[in-house]
Parts: sequence; structure tokens; C-alpha cells
Amino acid sequence: MISVIPVEGLPEIGAGADLGELIASAATLHAGDVVVVAQKAVSKAEGRVVRLDEVEPSDRARTLGGPGSDLRQLEVILGETARVVRSRGGLVIAETAHGFVCASAGVDHSNAEAGTVILLPVDSDASARAIRATIARRAGVEVAVIVTDSFGRPFRKGTTDVAIGVAGLAPLRDLRGSLDRSGTALRSTQIALADEIAAAADLVRTGKADGLPVVLVRGVLFEGDGSAAELVMSAERDLFR
Repeated sequence: MISVIPVEGLPEIGAGADLGELIASAATLHAGDVVVVAQKAVSKAEGRVVRLDEVEPSDRARTLGGPGSDLRQLEVILGETARVVRSRGGLVIAETAHGFVCASAGVDHSNAEAGTVILLPVDSDASARAIRATIARRAGVEVAVIVTDSFGRPFRKGTTDVAIGVAGLAPLRDLRGSLDRSGTALRSTQIALADEIAAAADLVRTGKADGLPVVLVRGVLFEGDGSAAELVMSAERDLFR
């Protein structure tokens, strides 16, 4: 049986917070748990917060801006953008340095102090590894860690949480070469296990104000190790570029 368990009682996360220590202190952890941590908590702990009153919009931000756009925030978005995929009326779909394609390059003002925006971690896989190592040292159990963020999806309404950082599990379950029920060999099927766990963890949160940055997913069968970078579609295989 799979259980999805919110970790309650964590303090508001600020710069310099040791998430691994906080999680180990607040949660009863079992070997084989998957610890799912919201990106905002990781970014705040790592100081990835920008004050908008310290930002000067560039000419490019002014060009891409639309009615009602905060050009300072748009400038921050451009600073986090490796490639603008699409833009319209101030909305930017961007590819980040991590290879993620998402709205606003992951820059967000929800659950941020007034006048600030929060950026993605510089290396969210490294963030996941650091949290996992601290938990192992502090709690004495081996867990997997997934850092998640809410992404929109092409051709689908609504957002769903996806894995942007992974440690302690293989993010893809590769079924290529196995047989389906009719005995046909599968040629291309890979299950995005880390994304499925990320989405499942979000089921216990009903809104942005819940204050539940960490969720345990228990009972999932997984193996191996890997990174969220493995979930990014390579350019040569991406039919939508």
C-alpha cells in the first residue's frame, strides 16, 4: 500500500535553513521512504530570493512586456532564461539552464515576501543529494529525495507537480524490452516515476497556503539512483522545438 503523509510542524523556511536537519527532526522516517520537498522551501533555504526594488528592467524586458506586466519581474525571468521558447503579452515560456521548459523560467512570487520573487535552485539535483545525505546522517535511514515544482503542460489545462531534483532513486522506470500482456515487446515505454511521485505528494495539499513543504510517500517500489536531468527530453528527440 502506498501512503502519502504530510510532514507538519516545520517552521517558515529562511535563508541558511538546513532542510535535512529540519525534516529529520520533524518526521518519523522509514528506510525506503521518498521525501518530497517543495522547490520554494529549497530555494528559500538556499537564498534564491530577489528583491524587485533592486532590479532595473532592460530594453528586452520592456519589449516583451505586456499590459500589467511587472517589468522588474520580467527582467529577473530573462536572467534565469537560457532560451525564450514563446512569449506573448508579458508571458514567457522559457528554457532554463537546467533544461526545464516552463512558464517564467520558474520565477514565482507565490509564498514569497511582498516585493520579492523566488528563483529555482541553481542545481536542484545537488539540493536533493544534500538533503538526502543529511537525513541519512541525522536519522540513520536511507531515503530517496525529490524536489518538486508545479509546471503547466502543453495542450492540457492546470498544473501538476513534477520532479526538478532527484536523489536516491532512478527517475525513469525503463520498460523497454519487457513484454505486454499480449507478449509484444515494448520498444519505447519509460515511466516517469519521479514525476508520478511528485504529483502524488501534492494530493495532500489543498492550496498554496497550506504550509506543507515536505511530504513523505511511503510504499513505492523503486531502485537505483539518478537525477532529474534524466527526465529532460534531449533536443534531438524533441519534436516540438
